[in-house]
Amino acid sequence: MSVAIRDYEPADEQAWLRCRVLSFLGTAYFDDVMPAKKTPVRGAELVAEDSGAIVGVLDLSAEGQIATIDTIAVHPDHQWRGIGTMLLARACARAQDLGASMIEAWTRDDEPTLRWYRSRFPEETDHYLHVYADCYARPGEPADAAQCSPDFDLIKVFLHADLDREAEMRARFTRVHVCRRFSRSVSA
Repeated sequence: MSVAIRDYEPADEQAWLRCRVLSFLGTAYFDDVMPAKKTPVRGAELVAEDSGAIVGVLDLSAEGQIATIDTIAVHPDHQWRGIGTMLLARACARAQDLGASMIEAWTRDDEPTLRWYRSRFPEETDHYLHVYADCYARPGEPADAAQCSPDFDLIKVFLHADLDREAEMRARFTRVHVCRRFSRSVSA
């Protein structure tokens, strides 16, 4: 494999954005599109490069003993080649250099993604719901979720809910995801 993990450079931004959006397209994060890359205040920004192309990205924020993966994505044409695992290994080393002892990541309920996280993160430590109320899914959903000034029409609402309300949320809304936190020691 000719993949090299290196630090992100500003000239990588468009390739970073394309890699991220294409990798998210077939997942529950399909609409989490960013028009510009956000830079962590304190952390690491990594890219995986293969023959001059950005094929994977990972951004990490560190605060105290905890480092959080803000984005990890591998281009669909390059998935299942170990690139995500290589990015994670480098991120763990960077997190340790930043003084963190634990690394965590949040993800939704996509089975292939969950298998990857479960094989690399021994603990699934927290859960809550991401709920989308969208008039294009069902016309009354946004009004069922929130109240609005009479000057506006609700089109889409994004909400968080407790996991113990999952059955109720799934009965009321078309798109509901379980958001899960995975964590592990950076030295594992």
